[in-house]
Amino acid sequence: MSDDLLYQIALTQIPLIGPVQAKILLQHCNAEEIFHAKKSFLEKIEGIGPARAAKVTGFKDFSKAEQEIEFINKYGIKPLFITDDEYPKRLLNCYDSPTLLYYRGTGDLNAEKMLAVIGTRNHSDYAKQVTEKLIKELAEENVTIVSGLAYGIDGLAHKAALKNNLSTIGVLAHGLDKLYPQEHTSLAKDMIKKGGGLLTEYASNTKPDKHNFPTRNRIVAGMCDATLVIETSIKGGSMITAELANSYNRDVFAIPGRINDSKSTGCNYLIKNNKAFLAADTNDILEVMSWQPKKKPPVKKQKDLFIELSADEKTIFSVLKEKETVHIDEINAKSGLSSSAVAAAILSLELQNVIVSLPGKLYQLT
Repeated sequence: MSDDLLYQIALTQIPLIGPVQAKILLQHCNAEEIFHAKKSFLEKIEGIGPARAAKVTGFKDFSKAEQEIEFINKYGIKPLFITDDEYPKRLLNCYDSPTLLYYRGTGDLNAEKMLAVIGTRNHSDYAKQVTEKLIKELAEENVTIVSGLAYGIDGLAHKAALKNNLSTIGVLAHGLDKLYPQEHTSLAKDMIKKGGGLLTEYASNTKPDKHNFPTRNRIVAGMCDATLVIETSIKGGSMITAELANSYNRDVFAIPGRINDSKSTGCNYLIKNNKAFLAADTNDILEVMSWQPKKKPPVKKQKDLFIELSADEKTIFSVLKEKETVHIDEINAKSGLSSSAVAAAILSLELQNVIVSLPGKLYQLT
């Protein structure tokens, strides 16, 4: 581990210095230099001021940071500082991106296609079917599935991803020394084993307190290209994630539900208020995200028609083979035929569907 890690961890432990302030400080010096800077220098930085500067210069207890390094080494945790190459690049575009992340797994946090799949903890059978169906179809496009490893839609999304051999990342609202809910321990192990992982900004011994979950949700929204809301009430936690995704200029999708179903009021609200695209099927997502593979233009088969063509027609055909479109004047010049012979040959070739005429007296092979 780099000596810098001690200061990087300690930076996240300074009172009054959150992710936004840490990012401001890092624009002026690296983590170690922050702790050796003079108070007079720090307090002049816009967004820091005297109170926060005093907290930085007054920070002397590095024991918790040292303990965290021991935990990291013991359990093979990968720390990802905001300046590291493996840090989730999409998060860097978020104003409140975490200063430091802790990661256990092998899944690519900068995969080409990343989708957050979220929803209520108390889902309907319909939501379960939709989740499993959509993720099965998304598997064809190799989309990495991100969620919060909670009960309900989160767990279903992770399980469906594993079933379809997709990498899936669980973002936690606590440290990596525990797992909440405990019932998902086996699922979490499978996620790590099968090319996914667990990610958190919380150090070890951090409990899954209620206020941690909305904070965790910004990572779910920020590290993905888009967020898909399967099912949620108007006051569900998924609504926070959807709003965060919108604030980060990420696309949001929502599955429409029945108007009298309380579990669908959140999704219907997002769609009604143009805060989410209506996702009736997988194609709705693929088209908006441009995740469908570009179709290759059909390879034109060489026309072997010389046996059926007259001598003049063969000549015109040869001229048109040279490039995609040819003007009538160029055909006349290159063919060496009279204008009337060229006109007759072209008409015959058009009738046989060998060539087509284009605006501007241009011609091309079919």
